[in-house]
Amino acid sequence: MSRFQQLAEFERPLAAGYELLPFHFTALDDDNYVATNVAGEFVVLTRPDLEAFSSQSLPHTSALYDELKSKHFLIDSDSDVAIDLLALKLRTKLAPLANFTGLHMFVATLRCEHSCPYCQVSRANDDRTEFDMSEATALKALDLVFRSPNPAIKVEFQGGEPLLNFPLVRFVVEEAKRRNEAERRNLAFVIATNLAVIDDEILDFCRTHAILISTSLDGPADLHNKNRPRPGHDSHARAVAGIHACRSALGRDQVAALMTTTAGSLGRVREIIDEYVSLDFDGIFLRPLSPYGFAMKTKFYRGYDQARWLDFYFEGLDYIIDLNLSGFWFIEHYAALILRKMLTPFQPGYVDLISPAGIGIGAIAYNYDGDVYASDESRMLAEMGDKTFCLGNVHTHSFEDIFLGDALLGPLEASFAGSAPMCSWCAFEPYCGADPVFHHATQADFVGKKPLSAYCNRNMAIFRGLIQRMRSNPDVRAVFERWANLG
Repeated sequence: MSRFQQLAEFERPLAAGYELLPFHFTALDDDNYVATNVAGEFVVLTRPDLEAFSSQSLPHTSALYDELKSKHFLIDSDSDVAIDLLALKLRTKLAPLANFTGLHMFVATLRCEHSCPYCQVSRANDDRTEFDMSEATALKALDLVFRSPNPAIKVEFQGGEPLLNFPLVRFVVEEAKRRNEAERRNLAFVIATNLAVIDDEILDFCRTHAILISTSLDGPADLHNKNRPRPGHDSHARAVAGIHACRSALGRDQVAALMTTTAGSLGRVREIIDEYVSLDFDGIFLRPLSPYGFAMKTKFYRGYDQARWLDFYFEGLDYIIDLNLSGFWFIEHYAALILRKMLTPFQPGYVDLISPAGIGIGAIAYNYDGDVYASDESRMLAEMGDKTFCLGNVHTHSFEDIFLGDALLGPLEASFAGSAPMCSWCAFEPYCGADPVFHHATQADFVGKKPLSAYCNRNMAIFRGLIQRMRSNPDVRAVFERWANLG
């Protein structure tokens, strides 16, 4: 006797029709549309297919019907668990928000021996110790750090050049680790440094405490030295020497680098990428200038418009794709963050791609003077005289005052993409974020007028560009899937 019933026993007639689950759509190009659901699943359709699907006349025997059904765009009598699965995917995407603030930035000092014209901070000369964070301020900030419910805490030291106040860095690391003996958090440390003043004492300390190093590298020597001048005109040489020293002392993967695109970078994206390749980095973050702080007072922010930066970005992205297709592993990190949202059920922790906005709930900044800002960009905005996103001061305000006050909750509520005008019906909303600091800085409004938003238009161009490249070449999609699953 067979242990299984005949196939006919499992077959049942399909009820006529299907129901639509929530989705949005937008034009991908002249011939196709992209549709997304609340969990970020996407499907590319022609206009006739979109019309047939939305009018509930798509044949259930078509391959497109099966794809839409498997990705939870529709429900029929044969898929009664689809809504539960869709809810599970959405919950998985949003789950990290419940952990609250994980990244805590300590501005150890405003002093710096570089004089970068695009710098977003009003830096101080390296002998102005009154711009150093004190131990008393650091202790108060640590009180707030450990009030966060997040099981993983990352403390990042910013500046200025934080290594010019290395005693404070040492003090915070040792005190945080002492407190963590009872707290038992997953505790990590990062120093954002130009590497010009790093020495063996600092490297020994970083090795002992497993501290990561984040530095700046804008490209080849002539470009880097022009973007990041310092006495001696040797910022590139010092950065490269520092990278090698850190790798030797700490390990290859303990050092990361970031670049910033200036007008001088345009037309040189391949050279910039080649510089990262030659220094054995496994990827690059191609990022534009931001409209905050000292950079706004110079010609650097006005040095190029969004269209020119997008040309720069996509030339670089295509070059990196070609490297991967030729067998050389290299990543564009911003694309990888977006692709993680597009191609996996997980949410990257990148502050600029979170909704509700990542300010405060994703990252927080403690200034040298004890003022607490909703993000590092908020601190930079304050350098222009606008303290809208100053949430309080560690010496005078409690955790509840800072994290539950209107200064934070107001912009979070106003800018939530799920209810913001134009965002709430945008097909790319599952991949985007909310950036009330950017929109306040550029439009004096937490939400901003989206057709005029450089943040919005830049991201939409990148979303389209990534989907188009995946559709045009299955090998490119395979590369993107590897990037998306980096973790």
